[in-house]
Order: sequence, then C-alpha cells, then structure tokens
Amino acid sequence: MPKVVVVGSINMDLVAQASRFPEPGETLSGERFVTCPGGKGANQAVAASRLGAQVVMVGAVGDDAFGRELVDGLDREGVVTRHVKTVEGTATGVALITVAGGENSIIVIPGANHALTPADVEAAEADIASADVVLTQLEVPLATVRTVAILAEKHGVPLILNPAPAAQLPAELLARVTLLTPNEHELALALNQPGTPFPDLLAQLPGKVVMTRGEHGAYHVDTQGAVYHQPGFKVDVVDTTGAGDTYNAALAAHLQLGLKPAMRAAAAAAALSVTRFGAQGGMPTADELAAFLAEQTA
Repeated sequence: MPKVVVVGSINMDLVAQASRFPEPGETLSGERFVTCPGGKGANQAVAASRLGAQVVMVGAVGDDAFGRELVDGLDREGVVTRHVKTVEGTATGVALITVAGGENSIIVIPGANHALTPADVEAAEADIASADVVLTQLEVPLATVRTVAILAEKHGVPLILNPAPAAQLPAELLARVTLLTPNEHELALALNQPGTPFPDLLAQLPGKVVMTRGEHGAYHVDTQGAVYHQPGFKVDVVDTTGAGDTYNAALAAHLQLGLKPAMRAAAAAAALSVTRFGAQGGMPTADELAAFLAEQTA
C-alpha cells in the first residue's frame, strides 16, 4: 500500500444541474441541487484512498459547518487529517458548479485554503519524508507549493504537481517537480507559451510531463524524446466534475508500478469517475478499477 501525502484545497461544492448553461443575465430553472465534498486536494486524497493508498491530507478549513462536515468526511474515507487545520474567523472554501450536458463550469472561492502556509507544510515534514509520492495542486498559495517541492526534493520523494488552476510557473519550481500533470491549456500557461502546439510544449520538459486531453487520453515524452500516448476509455458520460482529480490520484497511487501502467490505471479511473454524479461521488474503488481494467483490451 503506497503512502501518498496530498497537500491542497478542501472545498464544499455547491452543484446545480440544468439542461443547459444560462446565458449572461438569464435566470434558468435548474433540475437538481446538491452539496458535495470537493476541492482539488480533498478530491485527490479521497480518490487515492479509495484506490488503496494510505493517504495523509495537508490542508485548511474554516471554523464553520462546512469545515466540520468536510473533515468528518475525509475521516470516514480513511484519509489521515492530523495536518488539516481549522482557521478561526474564516469561511471554508466553496466551489459553485453548474453541470449541463455532461460538462461543467466552476467558480471557486478559496476561503481558508489561502491560509495554508509554508509553516503548515513544514509541520508535516515527517509524513512527507516517509511518503512514496507527494501530490499537490495550485488551489493553495504558490509559496506553500514551493515548500512542498523543496521538502519532497530534500527527502527524495517523487512530487506530482497538478498545475490547476492554470498559472505560469517559475523555473525553479518546475525543476523540482517529478511529474507535471496539466491539460493542454495549463501546460501552455505554465510555460508562458500560449498558442504553442502541445507536442512542442511536451518536448521542452522531457520526462517530466503527463499531459491530459480529456477523452483523447494522455501524452508523455520521455528523456529520449519518444512519445507515449495512453488512449482514453469509452464510457457514457454523466458528469466530468472530478475526473482530473481522479486521474491524478490514480497516477500517484500506481506510480510505483511504472509510469505507463500508472497512466493506464489513471485513464481508467478517470473514465469510471465520469459515469456517476459528483466529484467524490464518482470516484472508483480499487476493486471497481481492477474489474474495469480486466474488461479492457487496450
């Protein structure tokens, strides 16, 4: 059982489902509303735990009902929450999500996530040092992410950085990352090269990038310049919320098997996740993933 330390955001997702997205200024009758645990960090922690990893979460919530509910939820999923702090006088992060036609649009309000500091990461150094993989994203302050990278490098622990939301990244951070897991837009922005074809972007960071392209799968260029493409798996899409988080979690949970097997497992886990409603609601278990992969021929 690999040990995965996840450093990142914890949100409550407020999800509205409708037949289509509203036009600007339009009031549209919806079909369904639910509150779901979310945040890229928490999503990835839950997904990795369901896939059999031992998961330690480093994050922050507010001193409100959402915060208490989210920490309780992580505990129930088997995620270790000793490094999840409660920030007094601050609201828990929320995401306002509209789902229509199998796609989603999201507004994130960070709340307590922006109170996660480098010192909070340093307090978790012992867990980082003993991890098999560290996984982080960009919904917490960049200074905090830098500290994660420094400590992972210090202890020789592979670091997966999911650069979302998209942002330009400093060269010194990219140098410390083991694997960067962007989509095409995120990779172009990370390198500050909008409009550049993705094969040219991948070639600039050989061995360091697994770039996802939704239903088309994912791409990796190794240090010899060889391109590896893991195709996506065909499924009936219900809700794409959380698919990227499931992908990253599965990649981290299977990385010890090698990159290509990990990419295959990640593609399958992400495919399974979009067949059900909700970010964490759609995340598969290890048994579900194994059964799905056993049915595949590619």
